[in-house]
Amino acid sequence: MYILADDLGYGDIGYLNPQSRIPTPNIDRLAGQGVRFTDAHDPSAVCTPTRYGILTGRYCWRSRLKRGVLTPLAETLIEAGRLTVPALLKSHGYDTAAIGKWHLGWNWPTTDGGPAVYQASKTNVDFAKPIATGPTTRGFDCYFGTDVPNYPPYCFIENDRTLGMPTDMLPLERLQQEAKATGFGPLGCSPGPMLPGWQLVNILPRLTDRAVQYIEARPPQRRNPFFLYFPLTGPHVPIVPAPQFQGKSKAGPYGDWVHQIDWTVGQVLAALDRAGLAGNTLVIFTSDNGPENYAYERARTYRHYSMGAWRGVKRDTWEGGHRVPFLARWPGRIKPGSESSEIICQTDLMATVAAIVGARVPDNAGEDSYNILPALLGEKRNVPIREATVLHSFQGHFAIRQGPWVLIDYITGDDNNQEPDWFKKERGYEPHSFPGELYNLQDDPAERRNLYGERLDQVEKLKTLLERYKREGRSAP
Repeated sequence: MYILADDLGYGDIGYLNPQSRIPTPNIDRLAGQGVRFTDAHDPSAVCTPTRYGILTGRYCWRSRLKRGVLTPLAETLIEAGRLTVPALLKSHGYDTAAIGKWHLGWNWPTTDGGPAVYQASKTNVDFAKPIATGPTTRGFDCYFGTDVPNYPPYCFIENDRTLGMPTDMLPLERLQQEAKATGFGPLGCSPGPMLPGWQLVNILPRLTDRAVQYIEARPPQRRNPFFLYFPLTGPHVPIVPAPQFQGKSKAGPYGDWVHQIDWTVGQVLAALDRAGLAGNTLVIFTSDNGPENYAYERARTYRHYSMGAWRGVKRDTWEGGHRVPFLARWPGRIKPGSESSEIICQTDLMATVAAIVGARVPDNAGEDSYNILPALLGEKRNVPIREATVLHSFQGHFAIRQGPWVLIDYITGDDNNQEPDWFKKERGYEPHSFPGELYNLQDDPAERRNLYGERLDQVEKLKTLLERYKREGRSAP
């Protein structure tokens, strides 16, 4: 089971940040029951590319999406015929399900045969017809969720159909009212078609219920093993904690929202216990990128640092944009309470599950996926598992990490986020005028001192490796 939080920062979780002002008892307990990775990374600092990488084992910048994320109504990103993690597991007898946020595109049917579009008060999407090339065409037996919680259409989708007809429109006025009610900036929602009576606050509870139902419908004696991909809709915007979670943290509405995410994790773990499946189920919990840039205001207002001690937030190639919580529990296989400093990447799921089921990843699949099973099981190694890891920003810029060294191969001011002056002063970041940034994370984990001008040998070494990975179409052996 793979639980993927959305925009959850390294510093939001108690087991990684003792100064966190958000209670996360279920996630902390899960960490104590398995292995905690302290150097785990997303392949990208934003969500669509990371999801592509998780399910295909391939860096998303090798696909048609070279920067940013998929927009509302974008067509399917995972190429037809490309091997995915669920398809690999299906071929080895697994039942596969996806419940939650998809954000990898669909081919929406239209009333006029043209491209799907939304306009001010109407759309040409034909919601009465099935939606093509969604999750059930990319390796999953079944799907339930919302494409993206802050994108239209505002409704649930089951397999290839919307549940109900989104005939209303979510108006800008309502978005403004709900944004004000959160007390923490915009909800980040786009106006568009909406199911009558749709309530943003009900999305995560419904997804949680469906995940629990899926688990509990599987008696221990059932022959087929299962793979549940459970991408959550929070703590991404809209920040809509349910009433029972409001005021439960010391980090405002966002903190309450993270506390609800922790509750969801607790619910699915409890379902595994009730179904008698906890003892032989590998559970992975992680996040798709670092925290949204609201994290700076949250740090100033509540003294809660969602990025932890790292520099940067979502969209950045600094560590805070892509270094994320990553923990795994597998009773009898993974040592409880263990910790690993192995550098891993979320593209590694493909090669890892292949190793678990005894499969070989074809040469035209999993091009950037390494088998991290030895690290999960605590096996001692003399060399790192990954040769290097390529990291990608919202704007399509590159960084590459090898050992303690990370090269950011562009001028970071080109990205969307701007660190507040008070934050830079508080953290002691030094200004520079180089065409890139080089840090030794062993000596300078906060990325305060740019060594680009002092270690041109290391810059050239990493540039050469990065260009080879781009040129050869793969980074894994």
